[in-house]
Amino acid sequence: MKTIAFLFPGQGSQSVGMGQDLFEEYDFVREIFDAADEIAGAHISKICFKGPMETLTETVNLQPAVTAVNLACLAAIERAGIPCQFSTGHSLGEYSALRSAGVVSMADTLRMVFKRGQLMHRESQQHKGAMSAIVGLEIDRVDELVQADQSSGTVSVANHNSKEQIVITGSPDAVSAVSQAAKAKGARAIPLKVSGAWHSELIKGAEEEFAAFLETIEFSSPAHRVIHNVSADSCQEAPEIRQLMANQLCSPVRWYDTVCRLMAEKVDTFIEVGPGRVLAGLLKKIVPPEYDHRVFNVGNMKTLEALVSELS
Repeated sequence: MKTIAFLFPGQGSQSVGMGQDLFEEYDFVREIFDAADEIAGAHISKICFKGPMETLTETVNLQPAVTAVNLACLAAIERAGIPCQFSTGHSLGEYSALRSAGVVSMADTLRMVFKRGQLMHRESQQHKGAMSAIVGLEIDRVDELVQADQSSGTVSVANHNSKEQIVITGSPDAVSAVSQAAKAKGARAIPLKVSGAWHSELIKGAEEEFAAFLETIEFSSPAHRVIHNVSADSCQEAPEIRQLMANQLCSPVRWYDTVCRLMAEKVDTFIEVGPGRVLAGLLKKIVPPEYDHRVFNVGNMKTLEALVSELS
């Protein structure tokens, strides 16, 4: 008996053309994109399929766009009758995980990520931010560097992606200073192309308004376990899940701990549900070779058919 986890990607997984073949194949996928267009008041489907990339990567477009593709891929997998025992998602992807577990509706998932994108964009306009990937140091060492350099501005850990890949976030000068300190320790520091300091105190101004918005959304208890970014653990109570999602906005994404938790739960089949292969790449860095497992990605018709052929 396979133990399956669905993993949903977030920002950084996008590409022009994503989701188009599923849109052309299935009526139920067209309904998802129609809902995204209506909720965002923009042609999210057209931006997904035709670009340009600059427009797609604007966070107000990107969050509903990636989520629409995630949900389209999820719907196609569900139609094929492939269940999961666990869901999780990287940052933005966590909203798709909630939908997978029946915590929220499809339309409410899109409403939440559109509102989230609007608020994050607003805060990034008011507070210039930067992010950088530190590669080659473990989390404790990066934490030390972050704590040692609070004088040049706000800086913190945004994502603990793998054992030695940690993303820092904050004001440009502070992120640059910690990046230089990491390089002095022998690490690499890779500036990320982002429009704001996501998962940092610099977007804290959005947290209260977003929490109030989440109170207008109906949350239900999950049908299967969702491993949350904030806690790297599951939660069965709808009000607590709502609070976790409010906290997620400015809290670090504990992805390394999340994957370790899935391994502790004996997950042996990981399916990346959505565009790109970012999460599959992180799994290669986290899951040891001796751990018996398989990794699939479903982002289009070809990969969907391959999954169905293997697991049905």
